Amino acid sequence: MSPTPAKPGGNRIPSRRTVLRGAFTAAVVTGTAGALLPLLDRDPAAADRPAPAPGPGSGSGSRATTEEFAEMYRGREIRGTATVVVPAGAPADNRVAVAAEPVTEIRIDGRPLHVMRRADGTYLSDVRHYESYPTLLETARAAVDELGTARLAPPAAHHM
Repeated sequence: MSPTPAKPGGNRIPSRRTVLRGAFTAAVVTGTAGALLPLLDRDPAAADRPAPAPGPGSGSGSRATTEEFAEMYRGREIRGTATVVVPAGAPADNRVAVAAEPVTEIRIDGRPLHVMRRADGTYLSDVRHYESYPTLLETARAAVDELGTARLAPPAAHHM
């Protein structure tokens, strides 16, 4: 391989490979920064805020309800709760409650709607699995909208 030709003033011209390598490195750094920005841009004081105080203890852990609703929507009864289970020996500042995964339940006309929580804190359901919603109530309403006059199937019996 021959050295890169020099300009008339004695400066070397960077090779195509060097230019492409630099452009690729810049693109990777920019993409990584863009992906990590939401994590790094969080309010640091928010991590120190305690979760709501847990309610009465039950069994091996205490529970703190974070969201609860019951309403008639388009002629359908929807009920839902999101409860965070906190271990009984959790520290007094409740940082465990902030990090704990909530146990969610939604019922439409008494039948359970399977709901999943995404990593970003939004919810999606089996009925509207291609779109996520910020609250359980919005998830339940979207499921009712999608169901129309149809009913949820009864839960399948688990056989072992």
